[in-house]
Amino acid sequence: MLEKVLLVDDEDGIRTVLSVAIADAGYEVLTAGNGLEALDILKSTEVPLIVSDIKMPGMDGLELLKQVKRDWPDSEVIMITGHGDMQSAIEALRMGAGDFITKPLHENALEIALDRAKQKIQIRDQLREYTENLEHLVLEKSKELVEAERMAAVGQTVASMSHAIKNVAGGLEGGMFVLEKGLELENQEYLRQGWEMVRRDVERIKNLAMDLLDYAKPVSIAPEDCDPNAPARQVRDLLISKAERKGVKIQLELDESIPVMRIDPKAIHECLTNLVSNAIDACQDLLEGEKRVVIKTSDNGGMSVRYEVKDTGHGIAPEILTKVFNSFFTTKGSRGTGIGLMATKKLVKEMGGSIMANSGVGEGATFTITIPTAHVVT
Repeated sequence: MLEKVLLVDDEDGIRTVLSVAIADAGYEVLTAGNGLEALDILKSTEVPLIVSDIKMPGMDGLELLKQVKRDWPDSEVIMITGHGDMQSAIEALRMGAGDFITKPLHENALEIALDRAKQKIQIRDQLREYTENLEHLVLEKSKELVEAERMAAVGQTVASMSHAIKNVAGGLEGGMFVLEKGLELENQEYLRQGWEMVRRDVERIKNLAMDLLDYAKPVSIAPEDCDPNAPARQVRDLLISKAERKGVKIQLELDESIPVMRIDPKAIHECLTNLVSNAIDACQDLLEGEKRVVIKTSDNGGMSVRYEVKDTGHGIAPEILTKVFNSFFTTKGSRGTGIGLMATKKLVKEMGGSIMANSGVGEGATFTITIPTAHVVT
């Protein structure tokens, strides 16, 4: 199918001559005697190439060019200008014309200009097709990458969970072995030890299941205007009995000058409960020295509140400290599930905050949560 060319010129003789030249160059020619006729043709026929004289009565070539580029921006326009009228030619190029030729017209110059315009159209079409294909390819590859990352995360989680379950199963097998020996030898001490081992690991399975359910629940943060110190006091009151049973003292160091802030006290309460409970467990095995957990608050100019939970336990080695927020990683041995700190980090992130751990062997551990506030109530 031949490419269409719309020739616009108010002189009949020039239209006839140029029509023959354009047709001989291999194009289908449509003609118009002025700009308005050209617009009527363009409204009903798709024409990729337009050749127009600049000097015409009524709507001149520049006004026609302006409307073509507004309504049919992909059409290539070649302007015909009188010899020496370079200013009009430059103005046409500035307005979006692809080329211009001067009178008197040479057949070769017209054919070259048409070929260049045709090449421009082909390059533009190829670029558009390439861009569309590239966008489709990027979309497909992005989907594949997201799916691969999701499967990798699932695989990592399943592997970590399997390791945690294997540890619990190993503990149960050990407990059952001691129980069997107690039954076989009718040894009450073996029976007591075996039962304690089984009871402990059943409790660990229950905690693991509950922690997984809690972690899987969608997080809904509900900020409200409240005293940022309130969650710290409530967590102290909640866990003080557990601490006393293990010989651990809970101490509050609250910044009473902190203003009322817009935060989620329930979410912060949950985070502090996890951290303080871990801190108590970290202190319980100390054979000497004070067993103490400190809950501290501080204000950052009303923009955020900082919570610190510090213990006097054995501390955490540097190579382990980098893993404490990983899935199912625990420093409690058979007592931990490895989900508490992971869930705490998730909750802190949902609140737009940050959490960090600092520790050294024999120096205790400090976990710091920083929570931003949206508004300060005066």
